[in-house]
Amino acid sequence: MHKVIFDTDPGVDDAMALLFLHRHPDIDLIGITSVFGNASIETTTRNALFLKQAWGIAAPVARGLGETFNPSRPHVDWPTGIHGHDGLGNIDVPKGIDLPLDPRPAHQFIIDTVRTNPGEVTLVAVGRMTNLARAVRNDPDIALLVKEVVIMGGAFDVPGNITPAAEANIHGDPEAADVVMTAPWPVTVIGLDVTSQTVMTRAMLADIAERGGTAARLLADISRFYITFYEQHVDDGMVVHDSCACAYVVAPEHFETRSGAIRVLCGGIADGQTIQKPDGRLFPPNAWDGLPSQRACIGIDAEAVLKLIGDTLAKVR
Repeated sequence: MHKVIFDTDPGVDDAMALLFLHRHPDIDLIGITSVFGNASIETTTRNALFLKQAWGIAAPVARGLGETFNPSRPHVDWPTGIHGHDGLGNIDVPKGIDLPLDPRPAHQFIIDTVRTNPGEVTLVAVGRMTNLARAVRNDPDIALLVKEVVIMGGAFDVPGNITPAAEANIHGDPEAADVVMTAPWPVTVIGLDVTSQTVMTRAMLADIAERGGTAARLLADISRFYITFYEQHVDDGMVVHDSCACAYVVAPEHFETRSGAIRVLCGGIADGQTIQKPDGRLFPPNAWDGLPSQRACIGIDAEAVLKLIGDTLAKVR
């Protein structure tokens, strides 16, 4: 069993990833931490509680901070054209959810949970890296106690999706992402190089909804707005970015990775760009020297990953 804390900004594809983690038999979902990104921290936290209630998820929800690691960064508008005004495809999520939050801020929840389960916790982060950066800055020793960090974000050998240089999660808080990439914990980055190849068609989603019961039907309702957005990018369906990171946790054999130190550009026209110095390449002294070697995904068996995601989402617990 993989003990997972899911750091998320729900978000349509975040909702799919959450249901995947909840339904996969090899995942023990021990916490959900909210972060701002696809919507405000108030909205993403409310959405996490809504999905926890709707899907009967036992894991506690802890609210993250509502500002970037560098608080002087200018605010970027919420992507309502992608995820809707409620963050979940305009399904009219109730304004209030009658469930308690964990009393700790998300970064402290991460610290405490990792220290309680040394060497066992995988952090799966599919939004901005703000909570993870704050946790490792406040308690650097947890980096040696985390089993693995799996990130959905970045673009290495392909263009970004928020600018030509940057992917949206990293661009939203580059300073936090650079802290996470350069900390001495094992990081695997599942970026646009591979997620852009995993397109779930309308037929696949309809099949999941038919097989997967009430929870899967809610997911299909949430996803309709997202599919409409993706009509300008793919022939049919939607790209399932966040679920790819969750699939990696249980089936890394479906992915090809490249090792090397990773830095994130902070500022300038390439703000948020992820750049890896591949292991074995020689360069003059530079800002990647002496940093831990992390893994960037550069290849994927998209068909196998989509089947894994679909079959997991269709399981009725």
